[in-house]
Amino acid sequence: MGLVFEVMPADIDESVHQGEVPSEYVARVSREKAAAIVERVGGEAIVIAADTTVDVDGQILEKPVDDTDARRMLRLLSGRTHLVHTGVTVAWLSSTGAPGSTAAFETLVVETAVRFVDLMPQLVDWYIGSGEPFDKAGGYAIQGAGGALVRQVRGSVTNVIGLPLAETLELIASAMALSDSATATQHSKRSRSTATTGPRG
Repeated sequence: MGLVFEVMPADIDESVHQGEVPSEYVARVSREKAAAIVERVGGEAIVIAADTTVDVDGQILEKPVDDTDARRMLRLLSGRTHLVHTGVTVAWLSSTGAPGSTAAFETLVVETAVRFVDLMPQLVDWYIGSGEPFDKAGGYAIQGAGGALVRQVRGSVTNVIGLPLAETLELIASAMALSDSATATQHSKRSRSTATTGPRG
């Protein structure tokens, strides 16, 4: 049977908790997103959930709420280096698992340093006018026109886009290895049980 991919909204509260640092925030939100999906999924499945935020000196920049907020964020990022944190959680559900049961649940956080060019007011106005800053943590999208605002990236570029692919694939491989191990263990237990309780002769 081939793989089937499905995108499901988690519908959780993504508010930042009091005193929560950026790396803790994205880790927690990604775990809560994964847990929300696990509660709705039955049968064998791998659930992948992620959350990304932009961090300037420990200050979390979420998605801008309007033009003024987007302009504030872009001015804050102008000509300096900020950090992008993505929390990724992978959960594996066994083939016999009911919704809410999981055999593996693992989270990691990937960090990338991004340096912006000096943003002239005209460039900020143009970028906000493009509509791209909205629905993006930190108010920019490196995979779009926002790439013109970036001078340097140290670390995973896909992390800045929103999902660190290499690290996510490693988590999935780990979950699949646990899946294979669990399946072999279940098969071994069934085999031992049959041999122990079966008829003599």
